[in-house]
Amino acid sequence: MIAKTLFGFEEILAKELLQLGAQNIETGVRMVSFKGDKGFMYKANLALRTALKILKPIHSFRLFNEQQLYKGIQAVDWSDYLSADQSFVVDVTLHSDNFNHSQFVALKTKDAIVDQFREKYGRRPNIDKDFPDLRINIHIHNEQCSVALDTSGNSLHHRGYRTATNIAPINEVLAAGMLLLSGWDGQGDFLDPMCGSGTILAEAAMIACNIPANINRKEFAFEKWNDWDNDLFDKIVDSLMSKTREFHYTIKGFDKAPSAVEKAKDNIKNANLDEYVTITRDNFFESEKETRGPLHILFNPPYGERLDIDMERFYREIGDTLKQGYPGTNAWFITANLEALKFVGLKPSRKIKLFNGKLEARLVKYEMYEGSKKQNFRSNNNNRL
Repeated sequence: MIAKTLFGFEEILAKELLQLGAQNIETGVRMVSFKGDKGFMYKANLALRTALKILKPIHSFRLFNEQQLYKGIQAVDWSDYLSADQSFVVDVTLHSDNFNHSQFVALKTKDAIVDQFREKYGRRPNIDKDFPDLRINIHIHNEQCSVALDTSGNSLHHRGYRTATNIAPINEVLAAGMLLLSGWDGQGDFLDPMCGSGTILAEAAMIACNIPANINRKEFAFEKWNDWDNDLFDKIVDSLMSKTREFHYTIKGFDKAPSAVEKAKDNIKNANLDEYVTITRDNFFESEKETRGPLHILFNPPYGERLDIDMERFYREIGDTLKQGYPGTNAWFITANLEALKFVGLKPSRKIKLFNGKLEARLVKYEMYEGSKKQNFRSNNNNRL
């Protein structure tokens, strides 16, 4: 199978797959391939935090022109996966000099499948772009075509808990990946000081409690397949839920916009996470650390793309607030405004290249020590002595 992901999350996704029990794991660009049985396919869709889709390859062939595409698609016995009474849709990804129109490839694939059914049964399945019984994925890279079944359906970032969003919501897979990259494991207090609609908070709570990422999702594509096994799926759900864990720290979010606070509260409630997450209306720039001991901060400040702010002043205030109000903190945030980072006034200890949608971004880490960095270094060395 192939798990598709966002740029920069390949290694984390491979680690997730290893922990779940996948075999033959290999990382690629924005994807990780692996082996597993039907039950593992269900488990991967339910539990993986950084996967966008799980594809099940069924055929591959070389091609240079449209005739070879048609012939290659017809080499599959489509009645193994689809009946004439059902519907399907074709998604196409192209990296090829011979083919440069995904719509054309989708149409040719559809023709090959429909013609096969007409010849065999005198009837044909319909196309349904919104609610198909089978979603087929065609991936052409140079002269190689891979045909796969999409086991997920809608992208797995559609977790099922988020009904309300703010102006610039963050993708759930991006949120989960940033949290895992930042080392968040639930063993401490957490804060998102610009929480928007609460996505980072929800993902942080699910990681902390080891709750499967897609437990609230309404539907997966494989539930419409001929070999759908409801009992096996229920067993996988029960097995995953038996591995959830207690959480003994705090997860807090605040936002200065009342509408964002209400949306975040609704989404956290939808995810059944309200016992772990507290959300209040506060302005980060007027706040200070409320908890003792280490604090893990991760947030998604506005970039100026869709929210109109004074960028220089805003990012300077982020730096000032962290410096003055949040000692003993690992603070992470993502920004696509790389110029704005200059105004934070702090040196990041890590910078990781990611993409937020199509925008190139950086996930940056600032280590805020108790006292000065020099004092901290000395006291650590004295403790060792």
